[in-house]
Amino acid sequence: GNIYQTFAGKELYPSLEEKAAHLLYFIIKDHPFIDGNKRTASFLFVYFLDRNNYLYRASGEKKINDNALTALSLLIAVSDPKDKDVLIKITTNLLTD
Repeated sequence: GNIYQTFAGKELYPSLEEKAAHLLYFIIKDHPFIDGNKRTASFLFVYFLDRNNYLYRASGEKKINDNALTALSLLIAVSDPKDKDVLIKITTNLLTD
């Protein structure tokens, strides 16, 4: 998957939350590496949010803490691909203030 993918001139994942959620999902589910896909996906997810000044709430607290990210990554890894939209929604909801 490509988080900057377009169709008919419109972004398929227009919001930053959707891009981040799909980045996490695609790396975990597409399994591009021999080992460490969940770790790599989690790192890139956090890095993407940080680079876009979206990792922290106004209070300075992370929008998604380490335990929640670990649980979410494991949930994505064992999920059925037909549940993708639900997992993306869960992820975007965790990032929304």
